[in-house]
Formats: sequence, C-alpha cells, structure tokens
Amino acid sequence: MKNSKSAIITGIILILAGINHFIMPNFYLQIMPPYLPFPLALVYLSGFAEIICGTLLIPQKTRNWGVWLTIALLIAVFPANVQMSFNEYENDGLLFYASLIRLPVQLLFIYWVYRIRK
Repeated sequence: MKNSKSAIITGIILILAGINHFIMPNFYLQIMPPYLPFPLALVYLSGFAEIICGTLLIPQKTRNWGVWLTIALLIAVFPANVQMSFNEYENDGLLFYASLIRLPVQLLFIYWVYRIRK
C-alpha cells in the first residue's frame, strides 16, 4: 500500500509538471541546452511525456511501465538541469546554488521512482 500512495503522489506531481510545460513553456526554453534542435517542440514533448509517465504510475496494472519510462525521462531531461546550473552561474544568480542542489535531488528522485515498482 505504501508504494501505491507514493506512486499516486508521484504520478500527480508528474502530471502537474507536464501540464506546466504547456502553461509556462518559456521557463523550460530558458533551461533547454542550446545544442538541442527544436527547443519548443522538445519542451512540449517532455511535458507530454511527463503527463504520460504520471498517468502510467497511478494504476497498478501500468505502474511498472510508468516506473521505467519515468526513470528514462528523468535521465533524458537531466541535461536541462545541468544547463540551468550553467545559466545561473553565468548570471551570478543566487539560484545557482539551488540549481546545484537540484542535480543530486534528481538522482534521489530517480531512486524514489525505482522503489515504486511492484
């Protein structure tokens, strides 16, 4: 039951984060690594992928698929988190330190999702 609650909470968080890609795409465009083509399309694609992953985590029948796809997604978007750190460093922003904390937190989130599997 504990994993079910974690899966549902994580699923809802991912769905909301995915929806946010469509509401606030400019935020995500700012952290898109410059070497990737079609940045706006990738923002929308990653938002759609987050919605799909979150949706798959909620029902027990699709949870394993959701876990592995979410892990793959979190690995795929990791370069954007690194880019955010570079951007904040170049801007001498206070968010630089927060962005550095986010990098290992992303790894912990991957582990969290891994533990949800049945």
